[in-house]
Formats: sequence, structure tokens, C-alpha cells
Amino acid sequence: MLVAAAVMTFAGVNDLLGYWVFGEQFCDTWVACDVMCSTASILNLCAISLDRYIHIKDPLRYGRWVTRRVAIITIAMIWLLAALVSFLPISLGLHRPDEEALATQKPPKYPTCALVLTPTYAVVSSCISFILPCIVMISIYCRLYCYAQKHVKSIRAVTRTVQMPDNRTKSVRTRVHTHVHSSPYHVSDHKAAITVGIIMGVFLLCWVPFFCVNIVAAFCKTCIPDLAFKILTWLGYSNSAFNPIIYSIFNTEFREAFKKILTSRYPLCCGYQSVRANTPTRNDNFVTDYGTKTLVVSHNHNYWT
Repeated sequence: MLVAAAVMTFAGVNDLLGYWVFGEQFCDTWVACDVMCSTASILNLCAISLDRYIHIKDPLRYGRWVTRRVAIITIAMIWLLAALVSFLPISLGLHRPDEEALATQKPPKYPTCALVLTPTYAVVSSCISFILPCIVMISIYCRLYCYAQKHVKSIRAVTRTVQMPDNRTKSVRTRVHTHVHSSPYHVSDHKAAITVGIIMGVFLLCWVPFFCVNIVAAFCKTCIPDLAFKILTWLGYSNSAFNPIIYSIFNTEFREAFKKILTSRYPLCCGYQSVRANTPTRNDNFVTDYGTKTLVVSHNHNYWT
């Protein structure tokens, strides 16, 4: 929402009119907001992937580790880092090429506001804003997928190893087998691959092209056409719109949180409140969730009754 309000609105007006109408001083502020919001969006995705990893790796301790205080501190650190990458160097003019380089270019007929960066700032900001978070996210989601596969094999092993007295063996095997494979929470290898693929695929599809041309444009001003740069910039913006949709579809906690924000009269502006904060009853199911459900451990073990 912040990307749409503070960045995309002015970018849309600028691209539609073909020139900047909001004044020279506000140009740097808008560029800084652009870099800050995009960086914060990517870093938040990285934090969410880490949250999902902890939730799956150790669900019993998740509530003690990921508290409201930890969530608030994490969000504050993300926005502080995003502000340091954007407002600090841009306010000091460290992102601009020197005057001699700009003098060689043909002056525009109308005032413009564009992200013109030095090679140093382009590389450093791209590493902090995208490359390092991207490496972390890929590593975490690869581990999540491997961990999910391990649990799927464990579930399948249960159907082959459960043994009871002779008069119950057949009933137990049949009912456990049916429960595991017909449960809506059971996830197959194929479904796990689809989930991880969508989350990472959309992220990489939206941001990799932009950051590639962003670095190239810093070294070669005429190598990237203006239209191509604008299209790839909007492709990166679109990731902020896709994120809540993807996580709402594949994760019940995020779906409930977004529903709460949209329907609540006074939604929480910050912090984290677990949807499953209450202590589960005897017949509740603990669900390990990473988009789709990975494992269900039921408190009611009377499969053979």
C-alpha cells in the first residue's frame, strides 16, 4: 500500500505526462521513497521466509521466539536499513554522476525526474536491496522444500510401520492410510514444488530484470531504452501487489491477518499477533504451514476406534 501511495502514484503521473510536474526538490524525495519502499518490500519478503522457516523447523518454540516485540524490532530494523540505503546517500547527492558526465548528455526539453545512478551506488544498493536478500530467500526456501520432502516421507513411512495386535492390524493400516492421504493438510512432493516455485518464481520474475538493467544503465547510459527501463520498473512495483495475494492464497495465517486488517475498524498498524495464539485443545491439529500444509500431528490418536 505504501509503494502504491508514495511511489507508484507519482511514477504513473510522471510516465503518463512524460515530464516531472512536482518540482525539483520533491524529485529527490520521491526517488528516495522509491528506493526505500522497494528495498523494504524485498527485505520484508526475506523476513517472512525466515519466519516460515522457524515456524516449520521448530513449531513448538515458534511462539516463544517470534513474539510481538521481536516482530516490531525486525520491522523497525528493516525500515531503518531501507532508509539508510535510500535517503542518506540520495540526500547527500552520492547517487548522482558527476557534472561532467551529465554535461555530455542532451538537456531535456521539459523537467524530468529519473533514477540516474553512479556505478558504485547502483552496485552497492543492488547488493543490499536485492542480491543478498535474494540469496537468503533462495537458501531458506530450498531448505523448506527439503524439510517438507523429509516430512512427506515420514508420513508415508507411518502407513507402512504402524503395527497392532493381529485382530486390529488390518483396520489400523486401512484407516491410517486413508487419514494421511485423504487429509486436506497433506502435501505431496508435486504440490510442495508448486508452492515454493510460485513464491520464488514471481519474486525473481519481477525483480531480476529490473536490477540487471539498473546496474547496466549505471555503466552505460545509452544501452537501455527508456521504455524498457520503465516497463521493468513497473514490473518490480507489481511484486508489491502480488505478495499479499500469493501469501494469502498459500498461507492461512496471512489470510486471516489480511482479513483482520481489511475488516477491522481499527486495524493494528504494526506488530504481530498469531492467529493460533490460544492454547490448542485436545482435539486441535497442529499444522506446520509453509504456504500449503506440510504436516499434521493430531492429538486424537484413535484411528482404529
